[in-house]
Amino acid sequence: MTRIGGTWQNWGRSASVRPVRVERPRSPEGVQRAVQAAASQGLAVKAVGAGHSFTGIAVAPGVLLELDDLQGLISADAVTGRVTFLAGTRLHRIPGLLAPYGLAMQNLGDIDRQSISGAISTGTHGTGAGFGGLATQVVGITLVTAAGEFLRIDEEHNSEMLPAVALGLGALGIIVEVTLQCVPAFVMHAIDEPAPLPDVLATLDERVAASDHFEFYWFPHTDVALTKRQTRLPESTVRRPLPVVGRWIDETLLSNGVYRVVCAAGQVVPSVTPPFSRLAVKLTGDREYTDLSNRVLTQSRTVRFREMEYALPAENVVSAFRAVQALITQRGWRIEFPIEVRFAAQDDRWLSTAHGRATGYIAVHRYWRADPTVYFEAVEKIMLEHGGRPHWGKLHTLDAEQLRGRYPRFDDFLALRDRLDPERRFGNRYLERVLGA
Repeated sequence: MTRIGGTWQNWGRSASVRPVRVERPRSPEGVQRAVQAAASQGLAVKAVGAGHSFTGIAVAPGVLLELDDLQGLISADAVTGRVTFLAGTRLHRIPGLLAPYGLAMQNLGDIDRQSISGAISTGTHGTGAGFGGLATQVVGITLVTAAGEFLRIDEEHNSEMLPAVALGLGALGIIVEVTLQCVPAFVMHAIDEPAPLPDVLATLDERVAASDHFEFYWFPHTDVALTKRQTRLPESTVRRPLPVVGRWIDETLLSNGVYRVVCAAGQVVPSVTPPFSRLAVKLTGDREYTDLSNRVLTQSRTVRFREMEYALPAENVVSAFRAVQALITQRGWRIEFPIEVRFAAQDDRWLSTAHGRATGYIAVHRYWRADPTVYFEAVEKIMLEHGGRPHWGKLHTLDAEQLRGRYPRFDDFLALRDRLDPERRFGNRYLERVLGA
């Protein structure tokens, strides 16, 4: 399906564009035809999934390819755990597609609205010091190149490209198929509980090492960390999920409904933010349950926001966090969203924020109707002083020259891009900034 006109905007309302035309291919061959047609007309072409990146990485001023109809399971092998999906498949659909085979994704981020191709291409990750981001689960990819040809990359075909293409920022081609290395389905025992923030910071290394997955949230204007720790267990483990009503009150009524009202009110009367934050840490974040992995790892977030996240060497997380804490106090800001701290294992993906080093993440947010510029830029300065790398799909100000020194394989990635897309058929202004013109 092809249509002319209309404005596309991302979920966070931080990027928008009026493309020359929008196409909605229903097969890999349809993507191929769209790329070939764009090339013949001298137009750039970009694919978009769910639009959950806050940067302009998916902005398509030429031809925008919506992959909503390119979803589903292509093949699955319960013995090897290798599963191939169409590129537009949404993450929240994958658990149901894997269930008949007794499989699960090894790890997930806390939001599952994205497409699998968009999630891997921007470096989406979860938490757990022993687990890499979603791109580390990729063992094969099929993409359409700028020449309009199919290119398969896996262990047997062009394997040297996999560390680049698995997290390729959409700069190397249009992904049409993704093969993941899945694991046997499992459940997780989760404990969410508040703890004094100074205690959490003082014992952070021990807490991270003691759990398969550990993270914490901190509402500015409070002295409490909302900790989340999870243990992976066999699928046969008896499940004790959260009560339906209790979960609805916690996650729908309080964390989304009431929270949305308070965020909006805080734009008019900033003084409501600190007392609400103190109330929030008393009413939420204290529960214990056991459930399927995807139900524990992900959560519903309907309050619209904008986000910046930096990846730091794990050993720098505490000092960077304390600097942000001091910054908020010094400036007297009323920050309505919590700061999130997570962890991930080092990996070999060339443009992964965790490339070559054990990593901790610090994410800051603002309500979407608030201007985040001053807050984000001040936090960004702290992150850069602590060796940070920005999440590709979240707001930041860095350009190619600043990024080059933070990624050992940066120039190797550019060289591969020159080979696969010499005319920058898949480029846009964001990629010009972060990869160079």
